[in-house]
Amino acid sequence: MAEQKESSVLFSLKELMNLEEDRIKQEEDDRKRKEEEALRAKLDGERKAREAEETRLRAAEEERRVQEQRSREEQARIDAIRQGEVEKARLDAENAARMEAIRHQQEHERQLVHMKETSGKKKLTFMIAGLAVLFVAGAIGGGIAIKNSMDDADRVRAEKVALEAKLTELDSEKKRIQLEIEKASGEEKERLMKQLADKEREIASAKTTPVAGPAKARTGGPGPAAKPKSDKPCNCQPGDPLCSCL
Repeated sequence: MAEQKESSVLFSLKELMNLEEDRIKQEEDDRKRKEEEALRAKLDGERKAREAEETRLRAAEEERRVQEQRSREEQARIDAIRQGEVEKARLDAENAARMEAIRHQQEHERQLVHMKETSGKKKLTFMIAGLAVLFVAGAIGGGIAIKNSMDDADRVRAEKVALEAKLTELDSEKKRIQLEIEKASGEEKERLMKQLADKEREIASAKTTPVAGPAKARTGGPGPAAKPKSDKPCNCQPGDPLCSCL
């Protein structure tokens, strides 16, 4: 009977030990499972963060590429407009010079007819020579004046187009930085904010840059003006009524 009780006690102790071992094993399994789940969650979070950063960088690069393409297209458009304006100014200047030459020629012919009707052959010869000199001098002077005016207009137009191109480029850079600021954070956002402030200052400075106007002739100081001195020798015959240097 005592042996049976002892055997029963041993069996109960063994069962208790088995239960305790099962409990410990279960706790260990639960701990390992939780650690594995935590590790998987951490790795998954890191992976998602990397993917989000890669997506942001790709979007920023695509936006930069689009902005550069737009800038190139805008620059090409401005260059085409500028080239067209320069060509138009050249043609206008040529037409103006041609019309001025025709006007001088017509005036010359009218004066020749008048002199032929009112003067003798010898006097007419002298007048024709004087008119020829005047015609050549007037044509040269008119051509030089037109050329100078055209050069001034081209220079002002080129400066204006260059300023517009610079403002367009600065505005594109400003928009690109604003887009990057919306996606950035921390130190990167502060750096971009500084860049944006710099661009805004550049734009404000460019907008206040004056475009030079046509060059004006210099004037002397106070006092009586000196009599202009002709650079050309006077070739007119004495008594020529149409000579400008007598």
